Amino acid sequence: MNLETAKLFCDVVELKNFSRAAEIHGVSQSAVSQQIAQLEMEYKVQLVDRKKRPIELTAAGELFLQACQDIIERCQRLNSEIGELNQQSCKIHLAAIFSIGMHTLQPYVKKFMGIYPDVNLSIEYKDAKDIYERLLRGNIDIGVVALPRRDKNIEVYPFENETMLLVCAPDHPFSRENEIDIHHLHGEKFVAFSADVPTRQQVDGMLKKYSVAVRTVMEFDNIETIKRAVEINSGISILPKPCLRSELAAGTLKAISFSNEHFFRPTGIIIRKDKHLTKAARYLIELLRKDFESDI
Repeated sequence: MNLETAKLFCDVVELKNFSRAAEIHGVSQSAVSQQIAQLEMEYKVQLVDRKKRPIELTAAGELFLQACQDIIERCQRLNSEIGELNQQSCKIHLAAIFSIGMHTLQPYVKKFMGIYPDVNLSIEYKDAKDIYERLLRGNIDIGVVALPRRDKNIEVYPFENETMLLVCAPDHPFSRENEIDIHHLHGEKFVAFSADVPTRQQVDGMLKKYSVAVRTVMEFDNIETIKRAVEINSGISILPKPCLRSELAAGTLKAISFSNEHFFRPTGIIIRKDKHLTKAARYLIELLRKDFESDI
């Protein structure tokens, strides 16, 4: 039995589902079934009661699970401790959605690198779905997403609550307002996120709450393209404040707060629950969880 097989068995037990475990590991359901069957042949015991729905472990399976969990935890600890003996070999894989990675995250990264200059911090910009999948497969150590979803295999820590503002071009009539009633957006041309982006669902919920119907003229999967469309007055939009700093400083966009209530987009740090993190990775998470606004 190798380490990957141990991880696969633990995931099957945790998820109580062969197909879901197969999806996480990027293999077919039949491949998972064959690996479990091979284990049972090697140890000459039945590990899983397949007649039960959801599946259940036999007494031998319970012992086997404890052993697998112990093996995985020991290997992760060993890798972590060996890596920490030489910080130059320590690498942290972090993935963030584009809007957070490019804007909100940067000051924290700068502060972290000041404390751990020899750590290789690899940062990727991915969509939320890809981040969750890569995190569960163990391809990344830390994820940072907007509107984090709950998953029994993922630990979620709050990051920043990003204020949501109305955004328009400088020559749009709304640009003269210091604050605006959300009802005034009714019937306006609107540049939106794509339907599968979590922030789109949040913005739709904001508008629905106040019975506001906008005219969606464009949809994009990233915040930078939305900003470019708003700059040329293709429509208005609702975007998180941290992503607007450069445009507001340059005067290419105008951002207006809402008078109805304070809207914000919650963001979060996600890690796989059974992931053993290095000392540097744990520090990075603590850094992101704390309010360092006065320092950055």
